[in-house]
Amino acid sequence: MPLNPHERKAIDFLLKHLLYGTFGGFLFGGLVLATDLGGIRTLAWASDNTVLYLILLFFGLFVTFGSVGMGVGIMSMGEDKN
Repeated sequence: MPLNPHERKAIDFLLKHLLYGTFGGFLFGGLVLATDLGGIRTLAWASDNTVLYLILLFFGLFVTFGSVGMGVGIMSMGEDKN
């Protein structure tokens, strides 16, 4: 079933803001690992499951920052009535 133009526009809008948020999560995760904030990089590299640890870290950041990105996009659509 094809989407209507206004539905496609809404989905494109949300995906664009989701992409911005996930990029922010990736950047933040990279900075956390680069600076060894809280010893997270040290713990990850010392772990037997380093890949799993990093997947879970970045998945959580992607979900959180992606949701914030979409929320900011939606809330910025409002018009000031004054």
